[in-house]
Parts: sequence; C-alpha cells; structure tokens
Amino acid sequence: QVQLVESGGGLVQAGGSLRLSCAASGSIFSINAMGWYRQAPGKQRELVASINGGGSTNYADSVKGRFTISRGNAKNTVYLQMNSLKPEDTAVYYCNAELQTYYTLRADYWGQGTQVTVSS
Repeated sequence: QVQLVESGGGLVQAGGSLRLSCAASGSIFSINAMGWYRQAPGKQRELVASINGGGSTNYADSVKGRFTISRGNAKNTVYLQMNSLKPEDTAVYYCNAELQTYYTLRADYWGQGTQVTVSS
C-alpha cells in the first residue's frame, strides 16, 4: 500500500507564491521519479515539473523560471515552489511518483490532488 499526501494548496493573488508538498509512504522499495501534474477545468492533466533520482529536473514551458521542484532529504518527499503565480496556473495539482514497492513492479502512483486558485 502506497500513499501520496499533498499539502500547501490554497488561494493566492496573482504575483504571489505558494509551496506544495508531497510525501510518499508505505512499502516503498525505491522511487525512480516524482513530479507534479495539474488539471484545470475542461482541460487535460498536464505535467508541471518532475525530478528523477539523480536530481535532474524537467519543467513545462509555461512554468519555467517561476516554479522550482525539489526533493526532500528523505527522498520520499517532493516540493513545488511556485512564484509569480498567474490566474492561468489555477488548477488541481496532483503529486505523482514512479516507484517500486517490495511487492510490486514499478508503477505510477497519484495523490488526491490539492486546489490552487490564483485570483487576478
């Protein structure tokens, strides 16, 4: 059993900042990569940022220079620092982890989502 628990969403004015956190727990053997996706109403879920075990990061063009993804020291946590937020960043943000448990092969796991709303 694996759980991804997100926190840090909320309402912020345009130009403001938020920091999202996600912690993975359970029978985890190894984590290959973690990331953040978002889904706005009426739109498909899209990748925001990801980070692999080696620390390499990948960002959507729309957030480059504004968002920063990082891993915690325990490596089972991931953070998304969001600065200079825009109304178009409004969405439900989902934590994702590609990991292997002691009982299963590598697979994708998802958090429950946290709402980020940016007012103009």
